[in-house]
Amino acid sequence: MKKTVLTLTLAASVLALSACNGDSAADDKAIVTSKAGDITKNELYEEMKESVGKQALQVLIIEKVLASEYEVTDKEVNAQFDKEKKEMGESFDQYLEQQGQTEKSYKKYIRLNLLQEKAMTEDVKVTDEEVKAQYENMKTEINARHVLVADEATAKEVKAKLDGGADFAAVAKEYSTEQAAQQSGGELGWFTPDKMVKEFSDAALALEVNKISEPVKSEFGFHIIQVTDKREADIGSFEDNKAEITKTLKMQKADQTKLLPKVSKLMKEADIEIKDEDLKGAIDQLLNPKEAEPAAE
Repeated sequence: MKKTVLTLTLAASVLALSACNGDSAADDKAIVTSKAGDITKNELYEEMKESVGKQALQVLIIEKVLASEYEVTDKEVNAQFDKEKKEMGESFDQYLEQQGQTEKSYKKYIRLNLLQEKAMTEDVKVTDEEVKAQYENMKTEINARHVLVADEATAKEVKAKLDGGADFAAVAKEYSTEQAAQQSGGELGWFTPDKMVKEFSDAALALEVNKISEPVKSEFGFHIIQVTDKREADIGSFEDNKAEITKTLKMQKADQTKLLPKVSKLMKEADIEIKDEDLKGAIDQLLNPKEAEPAAE
């Protein structure tokens, strides 16, 4: 229900490619030897450049120009890493393995994401009243399930079936565009409102237990929600949560379409020259982005 600006899959490709580009004197040294023939670092670089080179270069340059303007500390990266690891629990290591990531490479991905977040939120204002209201909302933990569909007409059809007594899990498996619904039946488990997009959280908070919601529109599509239980959450003091809540609210308000124009400006100021002839033009679109286009995903 939450998304990042650059996907983990792309970031993984970037990290792999950047790892191949190092000491030029060692480019012809074999990194794999076999009776069938050796593979050099340069051969690996050329192969990866062919498949992901331009996209990878774009992301690496984005990281460089953002890091020249915004600071992300190791403390911030480690805190975000620890938070995600705690939230995912025992499945975290499996998640990293599925994504082809190590803890080190995933922290690099987190750093890139935090840089983008800082760029998007630097001019976003959040009031103390908004932060306090969100804190109060977070005191309620919700257990819910949903069916996610692409359009309002389908959402109304889903609601009619559920209102008529249809099995929720069966309907979710039949209709939901969320891949996980095939296994979960639309179950989301327990969460506090800050873990979901605002439209979803607001609707879930207002919904009576076991009632079926009207279609709720978010950036992901249309949701039909059923809250199955609510309970008081132990989230700590306001001061303990203030910084994280402020960050979350700023991200909710941020206009993601403004990130690329900002990156484009930084790139022009950086006077970038691409030396590899095969990668010439890789950032031409980034240097002249359209205002309405979203950031790379």
